[in-house]
Amino acid sequence: MELRQLEHFAIVAEERHFTRAAEILQISQSGLSASVRALESELGTSLFIRSTRSVELSVAGQAFLVEALRTLASATAAQNAVAAVRGLMLGSLTVGAEPCLGSVDLPGELARFRMTHPGVDVRLRHAGSLELIEGVANGRTDVALVVSVGDQTPGVRLSPLSTQRLIVLCHPDHAFAARGSVDLASLHAESLVGFPAGWGAHVLARRGFAAAGFDYRAALEVNDVHPMLDLVGYNLGVAIVPESFAAKRPDLLRAIQIEDPMPPWTAAVAVADEPSPAATAFLTQLAGISPARGDQPSSASSSGVSVMPAA
Repeated sequence: MELRQLEHFAIVAEERHFTRAAEILQISQSGLSASVRALESELGTSLFIRSTRSVELSVAGQAFLVEALRTLASATAAQNAVAAVRGLMLGSLTVGAEPCLGSVDLPGELARFRMTHPGVDVRLRHAGSLELIEGVANGRTDVALVVSVGDQTPGVRLSPLSTQRLIVLCHPDHAFAARGSVDLASLHAESLVGFPAGWGAHVLARRGFAAAGFDYRAALEVNDVHPMLDLVGYNLGVAIVPESFAAKRPDLLRAIQIEDPMPPWTAAVAVADEPSPAATAFLTQLAGISPARGDQPSSASSSGVSVMPAA
């Protein structure tokens, strides 16, 4: 069993697709398939359930993935430790982010990091906060910019960046636009535009609705902020979002306060308890930076906290 085979398996498991995995690994699909088959033969079991349309992990594959990721992370840590002794910054930095968190100019910070550490392979992936935090916990992601949802994940530290309230965005012609605030009972009866399960705003909205005795369900789900704003702009529904989103379409949409208590929307940096040298360097770079211009919440709702570099 080789590390190369474990990496091949892990990428296929993440992509659920051999062709996409082969493109990421920059090898032929036949070569990737042969590598995975050889691994399955050595283990004496199938790691994937294959069909003409999808590739899913088998029960054995799910169990094996946990240990494969741990082994790959340990191998990377060993390589980084040797590089650190030699005074080099090598290896990779995988950064995850839920889109439009504000607080950090992520493209700018990644560019600055790459210029300072040209030997580090920098990777970026967008996903929901719960998936990203889990990625930090299992070693697939080094640093993640997420929405803190209040749950503790073993092996992961969260450093808050800024906090703001959740509000409602609606079309100027919507009945809510003439009101200064709206309660959750009224929102429950509306067509909601929201993010998928696992995204910060979805988790917090569902939690707030549950506390008031309602189910939260978005009729229209999107995985990006701008399509959400477009749907609200066509008066297809209302959205529960952090108040900084109102600044993106101030002349086209109306921001309405929520009367009932809602969990705060807190942007944070997630990192492992024992971060890699590259992750530590990136956290040090982020320490003390100001929120990204144009995405800052109002002073009445913001309580920005500096990111502390890893010990």
